[in-house]
Amino acid sequence: MHQPVMLEAVVKLLQVKENGCYVDGTLGSGGHAEAVLSRLGSGGRLIGIDRDADALARCRQRLGHFGDRFVPVHGDYRDMKDLVQQVGADQVDGVVLDFGVSSEQLDTPARGFSFRDSGPLDMRMDQRDALTAADIVNTWDEDALTDLFFRYGEERGARRAARAIVARRDVESFSDTLDLAQVLEQALGRRHGTPAARRHPATRCFQALRIAVNDELAGVDAGLASALDVLRTGGRLTVISFHSLEDRKVKHFFRAHAGREVALAQGGSRWEGELPKVRILTRKALEASAEECTVNPRSRSARLRGAEKID
Repeated sequence: MHQPVMLEAVVKLLQVKENGCYVDGTLGSGGHAEAVLSRLGSGGRLIGIDRDADALARCRQRLGHFGDRFVPVHGDYRDMKDLVQQVGADQVDGVVLDFGVSSEQLDTPARGFSFRDSGPLDMRMDQRDALTAADIVNTWDEDALTDLFFRYGEERGARRAARAIVARRDVESFSDTLDLAQVLEQALGRRHGTPAARRHPATRCFQALRIAVNDELAGVDAGLASALDVLRTGGRLTVISFHSLEDRKVKHFFRAHAGREVALAQGGSRWEGELPKVRILTRKALEASAEECTVNPRSRSARLRGAEKID
C-alpha cells in the first residue's frame, strides 16, 4: 500500500477530536482516512468519498476493521454537502482533500493514466463518465489540443505536440498510452538540466488530458466551496495539491475567504471578503521533507494548505 503524502502534517493541521466527524473527500488508497480513524473514539466517524469504485473497494477492505466509524461513499467531492447529508451528517469537524491521480491509478495500466506502460487511453477517475482521453486526442482539432496542453499542462511545446498528434491520427487513431507517449516524446524531445526539466516529455500533456477528462479544475472550485459549507465553526480544511494550477486556486480561495476588516471614515469597520470566513493556518504552502520525498517520490510536488472556519 502506498504511503500517503504529508500524513503527519495533515493530521496535525486537522487537530482530530476523539468523537468528531470528518470527511476524506478524495479517499484514494485510504492512508489519510486510516490516520484519522486511528485517532477517533467510538463516537467518531469518517466519511470517505471517492469517484473511483475500485478505490472504494480497496478501502472497504483496508478500513473495514474500524466498523461503522468508517462510512464509504461513491461520489464526487464537489457534491460533498449532499453526500454527507445522505449518510446522516449535518456539519463536520474536518475535511481532507488530496487532489490529483492516486498511486494505484498510476500503477494500473488498464486505467490509462501512465505514459510508462501500455494501456487504453482512458484516464477516467469515475468509470461512469463518458469522455475519455482517446476521445480528446482523436477528435479535437489542432487549436483545441494546443490550448489544452498550454493551459492545463503549461507545456511550452503545446503546438508541436498538437500538430504531431493530428498528423499521426490522420494515418492511424490513438488507442494506447505508450503509443501516445512515444509520439509526444518524438515531437517534444528529451530535455536536460534539473530533475524537473528532465521529466518525461509526455508528462505535461498527460496531465492536461487527465484534467480535461475529469474536469478537475472546476472540481477544485466546487469542492472547496462545498467543503467549507459542510464544516462547522472551528472545523478545519486541509488541501494537498500536486501542480501549480490547483495550488493557485486553493491559495486564492483561502485568501478570498480570509478577507479583512476595513476601517470606515465615519467609524466602525466593514468586512471585505467572501463568506464564510476562514483563518489561514499555513502562511505559505507546506512541502514534504527531503526524507519523505526519498521514501515517497510522489510527495516531491505536493503542496499542503490549511484553513479553519471561523465566525
